[in-house]
Amino acid sequence: MQRIDHPNGGRDAMNAPTAYFEHGTAAERWARAQLFFDAKEYATAARVLETLAGEASEQLAPRLLLARAYYHSAQLSRAEHELRGILERWPVEDYAQLMLGRTLERLGRAAEARPYLRMAAAMAGEFPE
Repeated sequence: MQRIDHPNGGRDAMNAPTAYFEHGTAAERWARAQLFFDAKEYATAARVLETLAGEASEQLAPRLLLARAYYHSAQLSRAEHELRGILERWPVEDYAQLMLGRTLERLGRAAEARPYLRMAAAMAGEFPE
């Protein structure tokens, strides 16, 4: 895999030209996004993933990681939008159910979150007694 040095020696990735985030093959961009995510550079990971998820909308993994990056970077409305899109296409994705519930909670919409959290718990085999 070709190494891509970031302008500013890796500092201030949010001000990098868009071309940096779109550079390379899909596999290289996926690896780059995972590196940023693992480094807790969630907003930067989201920038890499936005184009990738759009190009591969039929694949769950980039879209789910994008939603997680949005969530962890407090882009909660974007996380909600992405998670609803995931659940529209993959309604049995229990982690997306859980994430949407947690996102709605963070948005102060606890009542709206409950059904998603209950569904995620049921899918995980956790039933209230």
